[in-house]
Amino acid sequence: MPITPAAAKQCRRLLAFLLRLLVFEMYFRKYDLEMNEHKTLLDDAGVVFAQAASLAAHLQRVGVAFLPVPNAERVAALLDQFQPRDAAAVSDESVTSPGQAGEPANEPVASSRDRVAASQGGGVAASLTKSRLATVPAFDAGADDYSGDALPVSQRTVALQELAVVADACQKCEVLSSCRKKVVFGEGNPGARFLFFGEGPGADEDQTGRPFIGKAGQLLTKMIAACTLDRDQCYITNTVKCRPPGNRNPEHDEIENCRSFYEQQIDLIRPEYIICLGAIAASELLRTKLSVGRLRGKLHQYRGSKVLVTYHPAYLLRNPAAKKAAWQDLQFLMADAGIKLP
Repeated sequence: MPITPAAAKQCRRLLAFLLRLLVFEMYFRKYDLEMNEHKTLLDDAGVVFAQAASLAAHLQRVGVAFLPVPNAERVAALLDQFQPRDAAAVSDESVTSPGQAGEPANEPVASSRDRVAASQGGGVAASLTKSRLATVPAFDAGADDYSGDALPVSQRTVALQELAVVADACQKCEVLSSCRKKVVFGEGNPGARFLFFGEGPGADEDQTGRPFIGKAGQLLTKMIAACTLDRDQCYITNTVKCRPPGNRNPEHDEIENCRSFYEQQIDLIRPEYIICLGAIAASELLRTKLSVGRLRGKLHQYRGSKVLVTYHPAYLLRNPAAKKAAWQDLQFLMADAGIKLP
């Protein structure tokens, strides 16, 4: 007996539902021990909300595609619903975002987990603020300023061109050098105030030798334009200059082989601000393994440059809900740079 379109549609819905159940069962088993340790807190709606948010964030990071797109109005309603009832417990709490004008640069953003801990008054709930979702103090990746005097822009241009020739001939990475089409050295204004530091070239970049020109690059160009800047005013480069096969993450030794190139680029340009796009760029420049979520919302330091960490444009294309946070990061950056946004 043939299956009708309506029956096929119902089967697909049932299959999707069963797959969701399977995925959540796997991850709930993984977190079962942690939840059992805090089972005395599970009756508290705020703690349940914080734990669910943590699990949802983890599933999104590992690429689970069954999570629904959040509804901003419903999220705001849930946050209001689970606010601590005792006004005295939160009267001194300052909940801000990195995009608000006049906010101190190193002020961490208070999360729903922080508010839950405040309402509990210590104990196990207070330890929740020490989770991997909590923000951290600003990093100083280089105590020393740039050595020597800055070169004139014309001399920087020549020095960058000479360095690009060396990069074109580099054979340090056997895999990358054998499968690349073109070396993607970097491009932009040698006297740039803003340097955007990404992960590595993709297929479009490998074909043309230019950084960030694919779909992620088009989004980056729009992000720069939203800051009332032109792409030509900035400088754009990556941790590695050759495309990793299959767009995989660059290996540690591959990044180490390219380290001298991007360090010399930064030393020649000496931007006032370095914007790390994604976890790999941030971990290499700041020498940390912390996530983007914990590093964003403040200005770090690399030698004489201020460093802002935000989400990679490719991540934003996969997770549109994170675009709001990325825009807050850029607003925060522009406020510190003294640039008024429309």
